[in-house]
Amino acid sequence: MVISGSIVALVTPMLDTGNIDFPALRRLVEWHIAAKTDAIVAVGTTGESATLTVDEHQAVIKAVVETADSRIPIIAGTGANSTTEAIELTEAAKRLGADAGLTVTPYYNKPSQEGLYLHHKAIADAVDLPNILYNVPGRTAVDMLPETTARLAEIPNIIGIKDATGQLSRGLDLLNSCGDKIAIFSGDDATAIEFLLMGGMGNVSVTANVAPQAMSHLCRLAMSASTEKQQAEVRRLNDLLMPLNNDLFVEANPIPVKWALSFMGLMGQGIRLPLTPLQEQFHQRIETALKWAGVDSIARSSS
Repeated sequence: MVISGSIVALVTPMLDTGNIDFPALRRLVEWHIAAKTDAIVAVGTTGESATLTVDEHQAVIKAVVETADSRIPIIAGTGANSTTEAIELTEAAKRLGADAGLTVTPYYNKPSQEGLYLHHKAIADAVDLPNILYNVPGRTAVDMLPETTARLAEIPNIIGIKDATGQLSRGLDLLNSCGDKIAIFSGDDATAIEFLLMGGMGNVSVTANVAPQAMSHLCRLAMSASTEKQQAEVRRLNDLLMPLNNDLFVEANPIPVKWALSFMGLMGQGIRLPLTPLQEQFHQRIETALKWAGVDSIARSSS
């Protein structure tokens, strides 16, 4: 199994009551497959994993896996700040048929680099499921350094890392230190395309939720661009998505992207506390970014 290209960090649609909208979830999966999204992350940060119960977490993975029906890889968010819980979630993901797990660095308790290594090693040793590391220090308050990632890259079923630092220098460090052993994915839409031009394997994307076809096409072009002319075209197309890449973070993710999908008619406005609906002052800004990217009319005609 090779995972590369545009990997959507899928939202979890909800009704106004906060209950999960499974019909809308299945429609989104079908939409992404038709738009040539390369893989789906279920119940990651964008999927509101932090507010789902364990049963809901598993139910979403099950629905996404069953709907995709082996047409594209499904990566299940299985991270936790408890190593035991992360192992249990990874075991569940394997049982439910996910192709890989995505394990975020433990948040809140601020482990050392050795603690990070032993945490991820314990998960990999316990569950025979391909594992993608996830480093997002802006949310977890801990940064897994490249040398720690390089140690973990020696473990056979650790197959990649999603780096969401947004630092191209960090991406280059990872490519140089362990890019021959594991796949290095961007987790930051604003810098992802430049990272792919440097040799990255894909983009775990929030923007792909609303612009799946555009992001898929752009990732493919960036990963194959070998001339200055081709790279210039990639950057031109990336400029069309840049307002979305930035404006989908005017409030905490996934607040803006869930509003955008609702505006596009692809699902309702449901979101779960402590997150709240997008403030009205940002509505026009997101709408303008959608139109600039040329995805508003495409989405409406597909819904």
